[in-house]
Amino acid sequence: MKNGFYSPSLGSIDEERAIDDIVAFVRQDKDAFYNLAIGTDSHGQDPASVSPDKTVEFVTAVVIHRKGYGGKYFWQKKTVDKITTLRQRIYMETMLSVNFAQNFIPKLKMALTNGEKYDLEIHIDVGEKGETREMIKEVVGIVVGNGFTAKTKPYSYSASNVADKHT
Repeated sequence: MKNGFYSPSLGSIDEERAIDDIVAFVRQDKDAFYNLAIGTDSHGQDPASVSPDKTVEFVTAVVIHRKGYGGKYFWQKKTVDKITTLRQRIYMETMLSVNFAQNFIPKLKMALTNGEKYDLEIHIDVGEKGETREMIKEVVGIVVGNGFTAKTKPYSYSASNVADKHT
C-alpha cells in the first residue's frame, strides 16, 4: 500500500479515491458540522528496547466525523529506520501528521468546490499522564507553528484510537 490508503469499507485505495469518498460523505448532509482529524501513532515498542537497527511502523489516520452521525476513516502505514528514543518517535509521529496535512488538505480543498466546511485538527498521541507529558508544549508548538490546531489526549482520537488500532 505504498502511498495508498486503506479503508475498512473500501479496502486498499489511492489518495484520489480517499478524497472522493470524503467529499461524497460531506455532501450527504451539507448542513451538518464536520471535523477532519489527522493523527499518527507508532507501534508501541518499549523505548528502552529500541535500537539503531530497528524499524518502527507508523500509521497515519484521516478521520472525517459528522457530529452526532458517525464518520469514516482511512489510514496508511510507513516504516522508518533508526528511531532510538521515545522523543524521536513522538516527533516523527507529529511531523508525519503535519507533513501529511500539508500535502493532503490542499487537494481536499480543491475537491470541495461547493463551500463545504469542516474543522481541521492534528491529533498528537501525547497527554498529561505517562512519559510523553514532558513533550506536550514542544509537539503542540510544532503543529501550531505550521498553522494547524493541535489536540492531545484525551481528545486526540485519530492518533490514540484510530491509528493505534492499526499499528
